[in-house]
Amino acid sequence: MQINWKQTFYQYFMVTLACIIMGVALNVFYMPNKMLSGGIGGVAVLAYYIGGLPMGATSLMCNVPLFFLAYKYMDRQYTIGALYGIVAFSISLDAFHFLSNYQVVHDKLLACIAGGVLYGIGAACMYRVGGSSGGTDIIGAIIQKHYSISISTTGFIFNLGLLFASVFYFGIEPVLYTLLTFFVMTKTCNAFTTGFDYKKNIIIISNYHHEIAEEIIKVVGRGVTYLHGEGAFTHQDREVLFVVAKLTQLAKIRAICKDIDPDAFMIIHDVNDVFGRGFTLKASGPAAREKREEMEKGCVAKV
Repeated sequence: MQINWKQTFYQYFMVTLACIIMGVALNVFYMPNKMLSGGIGGVAVLAYYIGGLPMGATSLMCNVPLFFLAYKYMDRQYTIGALYGIVAFSISLDAFHFLSNYQVVHDKLLACIAGGVLYGIGAACMYRVGGSSGGTDIIGAIIQKHYSISISTTGFIFNLGLLFASVFYFGIEPVLYTLLTFFVMTKTCNAFTTGFDYKKNIIIISNYHHEIAEEIIKVVGRGVTYLHGEGAFTHQDREVLFVVAKLTQLAKIRAICKDIDPDAFMIIHDVNDVFGRGFTLKASGPAAREKREEMEKGCVAKV
């Protein structure tokens, strides 16, 4: 199989950036406020608090047996990527450790929010390119492959045990702050992984499906797909319209349906990521063509 060097370079660049962001978040917001991290990074932080051991070296040592597990049970590409992520994250933890001497935020609640957001952005950069920083990601990937248990479930169980052990050393208050950080980090990671440009998936059932479809294509410039359905009660064949549109286009589609068929049945779902023509590729259709022609005429007129 031929290697796409451009894609590979981008993937490793994003993993490196992710490790830098997570390393900075840990040292700037977590460490000065005695908060914990999740996974093997959390073990490294705990070892630093208790015995003063360097976090990066501890993280690297804990990941060595996990790397051999990945080598044994996972494919070559995943193993190489995990090895790079392990080394990059471990270096980042120690390289930015000097930042922990400066308490940027003195309010623990603000530190929880800021640290969770920054760490979540770093984790999202990692997950968007299918990267891994080792640790519980490797354990979770192996368990998921053989036992169909999700990686997030494995990570949650591990972090729960880590927090439970931390209560005996630090008390309940730092652990509660850490739980808040986990929540903020997870929400931020999910938001940046799936994206903020939300789309809407619209399903329309109407006796005037042809008219509605033509109007959506002409006025809104969105593609429409016919799905063939059958009413369970009446056993009548029905044409179902399937449309994916931007949030700003939803009001127009609603107005079209209401004008043509006030009795039309509509279902609207949130969609996070859409790939393909009209979204990540050039739009097609009469409205899109007219828009491009107007833009071209405008450019000619300016010249």
